[in-house]
Amino acid sequence: MYRSLNEELREKFGEKVYKLALEGGFSCPNRDGTLGTGGCIFCLGGSGDFAEKPSGNIFEQIEKAKIRVEKKNPSGKYIAYFQSYTNTYAPVSYLKKIFSEAISHPDIVALSIGTRPDCLPDEVVELLSELNKTKPVWVELGLQTIHPETAGYIRRGYELSVFDSAVERLKRAGIYVIVHMIIGLPGETPEMIFETAEYIGKSGADGIKLQLLHVLSGTDLAKDYESGKFRTLELDEYINILEECIRRIPPKMTVHRLTGDGSKKYLIAPLWSADKKRVLNAINSAFAKDKLEQGEHL
Repeated sequence: MYRSLNEELREKFGEKVYKLALEGGFSCPNRDGTLGTGGCIFCLGGSGDFAEKPSGNIFEQIEKAKIRVEKKNPSGKYIAYFQSYTNTYAPVSYLKKIFSEAISHPDIVALSIGTRPDCLPDEVVELLSELNKTKPVWVELGLQTIHPETAGYIRRGYELSVFDSAVERLKRAGIYVIVHMIIGLPGETPEMIFETAEYIGKSGADGIKLQLLHVLSGTDLAKDYESGKFRTLELDEYINILEECIRRIPPKMTVHRLTGDGSKKYLIAPLWSADKKRVLNAINSAFAKDKLEQGEHL
């Protein structure tokens, strides 16, 4: 029904590869006062709940992160994943130092960098292109939605044209691009969500990450949720929307994530999302049923 990340990893590297979440000590223009100080409305910790603690020594972080997953990963191959906040929001000299250190580790087979489309000046794209000649570089862009009213509400801080330009320049430089979108943002109808998925599918990006909206305590989104301004999706609603989103993207586009699990320590809603095994089983069961109904072979 769709091209999974595991399929892509096995094609590229011959076996399953695990990501190691690393911390580069980055900030975000939506937090340091350049664009704002509160961050995106849903953001608590820059999506870095599972990253290693900040350290100037990337090799050391990699070794510590390996311990977490080494029993699951007999191949010993890993992707260095810079996830927290905006991981190109720093001088090029600093970016070159930490990214070069990461890909020089013998167990790292690729570099994945989470960032904002408005934090990719030409000199940074040029650096990523150079690094990509040594080991594959992936750039993950937080788009979330194509709809300006929702983008304003979540305080994204850039126009859709900025995203379009970033994808075009990255692809011209030979960089693999992954786009994040959130399903269930306040005020968005299913059709609006499908339009975002379809837009990403036509954007030229290589992969997509589909993320359930989580409400985490301590965020401005939590205040709106607790005052009754919106509700979160039920599991069956999410699966139905998810399936339709996947139908709207090209078969060759890799689906890097089907959902996501927010930190249980801070999760307010939807509480069903905390049981990741149950959620993934429900998604896989629904997708398998859909294949049978369409007469496809499992």
